[in-house]
Amino acid sequence: MIGVRKIAHAAYETPDLEQQTEYYTNILGLTLTAKDKDAVYLANTVDHHAVVLRRGAAAQCTRVGFELGPNDDLDAFEKQTAAHGVKTSRKKDPEPTIADMVAFQDPKGTVMEVFKRPEPQALKFARNGVVPHKLGHVAFHVTEVKKVTAFYCDVLGFRVSDWMSDFFSFLRCGVDHHTINLMETGSNRHFHTAFELRDWGHLETACDFLSLNGYRMLWGPGRHGIGHNLFAYHRSPNGMITELFAELDQMKDEELGYFDPRPWHRDNPQKPKVWPKDPSASNLWGPMPPEEMMK
Repeated sequence: MIGVRKIAHAAYETPDLEQQTEYYTNILGLTLTAKDKDAVYLANTVDHHAVVLRRGAAAQCTRVGFELGPNDDLDAFEKQTAAHGVKTSRKKDPEPTIADMVAFQDPKGTVMEVFKRPEPQALKFARNGVVPHKLGHVAFHVTEVKKVTAFYCDVLGFRVSDWMSDFFSFLRCGVDHHTINLMETGSNRHFHTAFELRDWGHLETACDFLSLNGYRMLWGPGRHGIGHNLFAYHRSPNGMITELFAELDQMKDEELGYFDPRPWHRDNPQKPKVWPKDPSASNLWGPMPPEEMMK
Protein backbone atom coordinates (compact mmCIF):
# COMPACT_ATOMS: atom_id res chain seq x y z
CA MET A 1 0.00 0.00 0.00
CA ILE A 2 1.11 3.56 -0.77
CA GLY A 3 0.51 5.62 2.36
CA VAL A 4 1.11 9.26 3.18
CA ARG A 5 4.32 10.00 5.10
CA LYS A 6 3.84 13.46 6.55
CA ILE A 7 1.30 16.18 7.23
CA ALA A 8 2.37 19.10 5.06
CA HIS A 9 -0.20 21.85 5.55
CA ALA A 10 -3.64 22.74 6.82
CA ALA A 11 -5.90 25.27 5.06
CA TYR A 12 -8.49 27.46 6.73
CA GLU A 13 -11.20 29.91 5.82
CA THR A 14 -11.55 32.87 8.15
CA PRO A 15 -13.69 36.06 8.15
CA ASP A 16 -10.85 38.35 9.24
CA LEU A 17 -7.95 37.36 7.02
CA GLU A 18 -5.69 40.23 8.10
CA GLN A 19 -6.10 39.64 11.84
CA GLN A 20 -5.52 35.91 11.50
CA THR A 21 -2.44 36.53 9.35
CA GLU A 22 -1.08 38.85 12.04
CA TYR A 23 -1.66 36.13 14.65
CA TYR A 24 0.24 33.48 12.70
CA THR A 25 3.17 35.78 11.92
CA ASN A 26 3.63 38.04 14.96
CA ILE A 27 2.26 35.74 17.68
CA LEU A 28 2.97 32.17 16.54
CA GLY A 29 6.05 33.21 14.58
CA LEU A 30 5.43 31.64 11.18
CA THR A 31 6.91 33.23 8.06
CA LEU A 32 4.75 34.81 5.36
CA THR A 33 6.04 33.21 2.16
CA ALA A 34 3.40 34.23 -0.39
CA LYS A 35 0.21 36.24 -0.67
CA ASP A 36 -2.30 36.78 -3.47
CA LYS A 37 -5.89 37.93 -3.79
CA ASP A 38 -7.19 34.52 -2.70
CA ALA A 39 -4.74 33.15 -0.14
CA VAL A 40 -1.99 33.74 2.40
CA TYR A 41 0.78 31.12 2.75
CA LEU A 42 2.72 30.73 6.02
CA ALA A 43 5.75 28.54 6.71
CA ASN A 44 8.12 27.18 9.32
CA THR A 45 11.32 26.35 7.41
CA VAL A 46 11.47 23.33 5.11
CA ASP A 47 7.97 23.52 3.62
CA HIS A 48 6.88 26.51 1.56
CA HIS A 49 3.69 26.59 3.62
CA ALA A 50 2.36 24.82 6.69
CA VAL A 51 -0.75 27.00 6.93
CA VAL A 52 -2.92 28.44 4.15
CA LEU A 53 -5.50 31.13 4.97
CA ARG A 54 -8.39 32.15 2.72
CA ARG A 55 -11.17 34.63 3.38
CA GLY A 56 -14.50 32.97 4.17
CA ALA A 57 -17.78 33.53 5.97
CA ALA A 58 -16.90 31.31 8.94
CA ALA A 59 -13.72 30.07 10.62
CA GLN A 60 -13.19 26.46 9.55
CA CYS A 61 -10.55 23.98 8.44
CA THR A 62 -11.33 23.09 4.84
CA ARG A 63 -8.31 21.09 3.60
CA VAL A 64 -5.35 19.10 4.91
CA GLY A 65 -2.28 18.38 2.78
CA PHE A 66 -0.14 15.23 3.01
CA GLU A 67 3.11 14.22 1.33
CA LEU A 68 3.94 10.88 -0.24
CA GLY A 69 7.46 9.49 -0.13
CA PRO A 70 9.97 10.65 -2.75
CA ASN A 71 9.85 7.28 -4.54
CA ASP A 72 6.08 6.81 -4.38
CA ASP A 73 3.98 7.00 -7.54
CA LEU A 74 1.19 9.61 -7.43
CA ASP A 75 -0.66 7.95 -10.33
CA ALA A 76 -0.65 4.64 -8.48
CA PHE A 77 -1.85 6.36 -5.30
CA GLU A 78 -4.77 7.90 -7.20
CA LYS A 79 -5.76 4.50 -8.63
CA GLN A 80 -5.45 2.95 -5.17
CA THR A 81 -7.73 5.65 -3.74
CA ALA A 82 -10.29 5.32 -6.54
CA ALA A 83 -10.41 1.56 -5.91
CA HIS A 84 -12.01 2.37 -2.54
CA GLY A 85 -14.87 4.11 -4.34
CA VAL A 86 -13.49 7.58 -3.59
CA LYS A 87 -13.97 10.25 -6.25
CA THR A 88 -10.65 12.00 -6.93
CA SER A 89 -9.60 15.05 -8.92
CA ARG A 90 -6.17 15.92 -10.30
CA LYS A 91 -4.76 19.44 -9.97
CA LYS A 92 -1.70 20.78 -11.78
CA ASP A 93 0.30 23.59 -10.13
CA PRO A 94 -2.44 24.21 -7.53
CA GLU A 95 -0.22 25.94 -4.97
CA PRO A 96 3.31 27.35 -4.78
CA THR A 97 5.98 24.58 -5.07
CA ILE A 98 3.34 21.83 -5.63
CA ALA A 99 3.33 20.66 -9.25
CA ASP A 100 0.78 17.85 -9.12
CA MET A 101 -1.88 16.92 -6.56
CA VAL A 102 -4.61 14.34 -5.99
CA ALA A 103 -7.59 15.79 -4.11
CA PHE A 104 -10.64 14.08 -2.59
CA GLN A 105 -12.95 14.41 0.41
CA ASP A 106 -12.85 12.35 3.57
CA PRO A 107 -16.20 11.14 5.00
CA LYS A 108 -16.67 14.30 7.10
CA GLY A 109 -16.18 16.61 4.10
CA THR A 110 -12.62 17.83 4.64
CA VAL A 111 -10.60 17.89 1.40
CA MET A 112 -7.47 15.73 1.41
CA GLU A 113 -4.61 17.02 -0.78
CA VAL A 114 -1.93 14.43 -1.52
CA PHE A 115 1.26 15.13 -3.48
CA LYS A 116 4.91 14.22 -3.89
CA ARG A 117 7.41 16.08 -1.74
CA PRO A 118 8.33 19.46 -3.22
CA GLU A 119 11.90 20.71 -3.15
CA PRO A 120 12.79 21.78 0.42
CA GLN A 121 12.81 25.52 0.99
CA ALA A 122 15.85 27.39 2.30
CA LEU A 123 13.89 29.34 4.91
CA LYS A 124 15.15 30.33 8.33
CA PHE A 125 13.13 30.17 11.53
CA ALA A 126 11.50 33.48 12.43
CA ARG A 127 12.99 35.50 15.28
CA ASN A 128 9.77 36.88 16.74
CA GLY A 129 6.82 35.10 18.30
CA VAL A 130 6.47 31.54 19.61
CA VAL A 131 8.26 30.02 16.56
CA PRO A 132 7.21 26.34 16.58
CA HIS A 133 9.27 23.66 14.88
CA LYS A 134 6.47 22.35 12.69
CA LEU A 135 2.80 21.73 12.13
CA GLY A 136 2.18 18.64 14.26
CA HIS A 137 -1.42 17.52 13.93
CA VAL A 138 -5.00 18.55 13.24
CA ALA A 139 -7.92 17.27 15.34
CA PHE A 140 -11.58 17.10 14.35
CA HIS A 141 -14.98 16.52 15.89
CA VAL A 142 -16.81 13.85 13.89
CA THR A 143 -20.21 12.16 13.81
CA GLU A 144 -18.91 8.65 12.97
CA VAL A 145 -15.46 8.12 14.43
CA LYS A 146 -15.04 4.47 13.45
CA LYS A 147 -16.00 5.17 9.82
CA VAL A 148 -13.66 8.16 9.49
CA THR A 149 -10.83 6.33 11.29
CA ALA A 150 -11.16 3.40 8.89
CA PHE A 151 -11.02 5.82 5.94
CA TYR A 152 -7.72 7.34 7.10
CA CYS A 153 -6.24 3.89 7.67
CA ASP A 154 -7.56 2.17 4.53
CA VAL A 155 -7.20 5.03 2.03
CA LEU A 156 -4.30 7.12 3.36
CA GLY A 157 -2.30 4.42 5.15
CA PHE A 158 -2.53 5.76 8.71
CA ARG A 159 -1.98 3.50 11.73
CA VAL A 160 -3.93 3.65 14.99
CA SER A 161 -1.73 4.75 17.88
CA ASP A 162 -4.36 4.75 20.62
CA TRP A 163 -8.08 4.97 21.32
CA MET A 164 -9.79 6.64 24.24
CA SER A 165 -12.66 4.23 24.86
CA ASP A 166 -14.52 3.89 21.54
CA PHE A 167 -15.03 7.57 20.72
CA PHE A 168 -11.58 9.20 20.29
CA SER A 169 -8.89 7.89 17.91
CA PHE A 170 -5.25 8.98 17.53
CA LEU A 171 -3.67 8.22 14.15
CA ARG A 172 -0.09 8.38 12.88
CA CYS A 173 1.38 8.45 9.38
CA GLY A 174 5.03 8.83 10.44
CA VAL A 175 6.96 8.38 13.67
CA ASP A 176 4.90 10.91 15.67
CA HIS A 177 2.21 9.40 17.89
CA HIS A 178 -0.55 11.28 16.09
CA THR A 179 -0.98 13.46 13.03
CA ILE A 180 -4.78 13.26 12.94
CA ASN A 181 -7.17 13.04 15.93
CA LEU A 182 -10.86 12.17 15.56
CA MET A 183 -13.37 12.58 18.41
CA GLU A 184 -17.02 11.56 18.09
CA THR A 185 -19.17 14.39 19.46
CA GLY A 186 -22.17 14.54 17.10
CA SER A 187 -20.83 17.18 14.69
CA ASN A 188 -18.22 17.44 11.92
CA ARG A 189 -15.93 20.40 12.58
CA HIS A 190 -12.43 21.49 13.49
CA PHE A 191 -11.31 20.78 17.07
CA HIS A 192 -7.74 22.13 17.23
CA THR A 193 -4.50 22.55 15.30
CA ALA A 194 -1.23 21.69 17.05
CA PHE A 195 2.30 22.99 16.58
CA GLU A 196 5.42 21.36 18.01
CA LEU A 197 7.78 23.23 20.34
CA ARG A 198 11.27 22.19 21.46
CA ASP A 199 10.74 21.29 25.12
CA TRP A 200 9.29 22.39 28.45
CA GLY A 201 11.38 25.58 28.47
CA HIS A 202 10.04 26.58 25.06
CA LEU A 203 6.47 25.90 26.20
CA GLU A 204 6.97 28.02 29.32
CA THR A 205 8.33 30.91 27.26
CA ALA A 206 5.47 30.53 24.79
CA CYS A 207 2.83 30.71 27.54
CA ASP A 208 4.44 33.86 28.96
CA PHE A 209 4.61 35.42 25.48
CA LEU A 210 0.96 34.62 24.77
CA SER A 211 -0.09 36.04 28.13
CA LEU A 212 1.83 39.27 27.54
CA ASN A 213 0.02 39.61 24.22
CA GLY A 214 -3.46 39.09 25.63
CA TYR A 215 -3.94 35.36 24.98
CA ARG A 216 -5.04 33.23 27.95
CA MET A 217 -4.71 29.48 28.25
CA LEU A 218 -7.87 27.45 27.73
CA TRP A 219 -6.25 24.36 29.22
CA GLY A 220 -2.76 23.61 30.46
CA PRO A 221 0.12 23.49 30.76
CA GLY A 222 -0.20 19.78 31.43
CA ARG A 223 0.86 16.36 30.19
CA HIS A 224 -1.54 14.19 28.24
CA GLY A 225 -1.70 10.49 29.07
CA ILE A 226 -2.41 9.50 25.47
CA GLY A 227 0.70 10.54 23.52
CA HIS A 228 2.34 11.77 26.76
CA ASN A 229 3.03 15.22 25.28
CA LEU A 230 3.26 18.45 27.22
CA PHE A 231 0.43 20.73 26.13
CA ALA A 232 -1.14 24.17 26.36
CA TYR A 233 -4.25 25.31 24.44
CA HIS A 234 -5.46 28.79 23.51
CA ARG A 235 -7.81 30.38 20.98
CA SER A 236 -6.65 32.32 17.94
CA PRO A 237 -8.45 35.60 17.07
CA ASN A 238 -11.06 33.85 14.91
CA GLY A 239 -11.97 31.50 17.78
CA MET A 240 -10.25 28.37 16.51
CA ILE A 241 -8.18 26.44 19.06
CA THR A 242 -4.39 26.14 18.82
CA GLU A 243 -2.39 23.60 20.82
CA LEU A 244 1.31 24.02 21.51
CA PHE A 245 3.03 20.77 22.48
CA ALA A 246 6.38 19.11 23.12
CA GLU A 247 7.75 15.64 23.97
CA LEU A 248 5.14 13.72 21.94
CA ASP A 249 5.60 9.94 21.88
CA GLN A 250 7.26 8.52 18.76
CA MET A 251 7.26 5.04 17.27
CA LYS A 252 10.62 4.91 15.53
CA ASP A 253 10.36 1.26 14.52
CA GLU A 254 6.97 -0.06 13.37
CA GLU A 255 8.15 -3.67 13.58
CA LEU A 256 9.04 -3.32 17.26
CA GLY A 257 5.54 -1.94 17.82
CA TYR A 258 6.13 0.26 20.86
CA PHE A 259 6.81 3.94 21.44
CA ASP A 260 10.29 5.11 22.39
CA PRO A 261 10.56 4.59 26.20
CA ARG A 262 10.21 7.67 28.41
CA PRO A 263 10.46 7.94 32.22
CA TRP A 264 6.91 9.31 32.47
CA HIS A 265 5.33 6.29 30.74
CA ARG A 266 3.13 4.11 32.96
CA ASP A 267 3.50 1.12 30.63
CA ASN A 268 6.89 -0.35 29.77
CA PRO A 269 6.97 -0.84 26.85
CA GLN A 270 4.30 1.69 25.82
CA LYS A 271 2.27 0.02 23.07
CA PRO A 272 -0.85 1.18 21.22
CA LYS A 273 -3.93 0.37 23.29
CA VAL A 274 -7.47 1.35 24.21
CA TRP A 275 -7.37 3.78 27.14
CA PRO A 276 -10.34 4.02 29.50
CA LYS A 277 -12.26 7.30 29.58
CA ASP A 278 -10.32 8.33 32.64
CA PRO A 279 -8.70 11.62 33.76
CA SER A 280 -5.22 10.11 33.36
CA ALA A 281 -5.81 9.64 29.63
CA SER A 282 -6.34 13.40 29.27
CA ASN A 283 -3.96 14.94 31.78
CA LEU A 284 -1.52 13.06 34.02
CA TRP A 285 -0.93 16.24 36.01
CA GLY A 286 -4.50 16.91 37.09
CA PRO A 287 -7.13 19.29 35.70
CA MET A 288 -9.48 18.03 33.00
CA PRO A 289 -10.40 20.20 29.98
CA PRO A 290 -13.02 22.87 30.64
CA GLU A 291 -16.38 22.83 28.87
CA GLU A 292 -15.18 25.78 26.80
CA MET A 293 -12.83 23.42 24.92
CA MET A 294 -15.83 21.76 23.26
CA LYS A 295 -17.36 24.99 21.92
